[in-house]
Amino acid sequence: MPAPIRIALCCLAAAFSLAACQPAAPDVSQPAAPAVSQPVADAAGEELRAYQGEVPGAALLVIHDGEAVVRRGFGLAELETARAVTPATAFRLASISKQFTATAVLLLAQDGVLSIDDPAQHWLPELPASADAVTLRHLLSHTSGLLDYEDLMDPADTRQVHDADVLDLVSRENGGYFDPGTGYRYSNSGYALLALIVERASGQRYADFLRERIFLPLGMDSVAFEDGRSQVPERAFGYSFIDGGWRRTDQSTTSAVLGDGGIYASIDDLARWDAALYDERLLHDPWRTLAVTPATATDEPDVAGYGFGWRLQDGLQWHSGESIGFRNVILRWPAQRLTVVLLTNRNDPEPYALARRIAARWQ
Repeated sequence: MPAPIRIALCCLAAAFSLAACQPAAPDVSQPAAPAVSQPVADAAGEELRAYQGEVPGAALLVIHDGEAVVRRGFGLAELETARAVTPATAFRLASISKQFTATAVLLLAQDGVLSIDDPAQHWLPELPASADAVTLRHLLSHTSGLLDYEDLMDPADTRQVHDADVLDLVSRENGGYFDPGTGYRYSNSGYALLALIVERASGQRYADFLRERIFLPLGMDSVAFEDGRSQVPERAFGYSFIDGGWRRTDQSTTSAVLGDGGIYASIDDLARWDAALYDERLLHDPWRTLAVTPATATDEPDVAGYGFGWRLQDGLQWHSGESIGFRNVILRWPAQRLTVVLLTNRNDPEPYALARRIAARWQ
């Protein structure tokens, strides 16, 4: 449906319901919008030839001017059953999950339940004395200096760690990489702690908070996955190429940590998420703007600054997600109304460069 007609219908409905007319979510019911030439969409799909066939696959979403101009699955979500990837297939997002954790914190700040300048120890008194100057803002922007929990784990212990275990590991160490606010170091520890802060501030389990405050309001089927407690509809399993063949490598000892990377979502889910980043269904404008305003400079490639759950570079808002058996990326150019999401259930290659090439067809 053309955007003007869709908006007009939305406003007509609003007149009867006395509700505000908000921008509609992108149309994810068709793989390509009529305004986009099919050869352009097909050429973007051809970029994913390596993901086609009886191999771990990928899901590609391109949203341009509010329309899902490419919405396709490639290859297999599960090799053992030959189940194909579709737009509804849910992939482990890995670190793309961080933007949802950040949004949960900002929702609580918007509600007045907490402040992003609260000391982390206010909510997590278990933290060591060396963390007394760490604030939620530091955790959100990777400027806390807290030690990486992955480096603190016992390599002989093969049990999965959870967010609470991260707090325990970090709390045993009195020291960090630098004084809070004086440097930047990407920190999975920080986002695991933020998930716990969401729980303590809201009185809800992290997974329940995300479901009730983000996923259900947006019509997303996404899940902060907890083995034995939740199910992932249309789940993709992760694989790695080892000794000449694909081997399932879906879980590691860190896969149960939710705040830094435990969310499963499909490209259809992320189309709805992307739409909500343009309006006030979740966060009011000052809070949305804060999330994508550089809080600190970085020395990472293609990252001039880091906001709250977003890498920022010359009008581009993006984040990658890497976990055992999964490699993902989301790229957004809000000024161009262009978003590219590429989710894959294999260990290699990193999809960032491929997603940039696909995006260039609409730029």
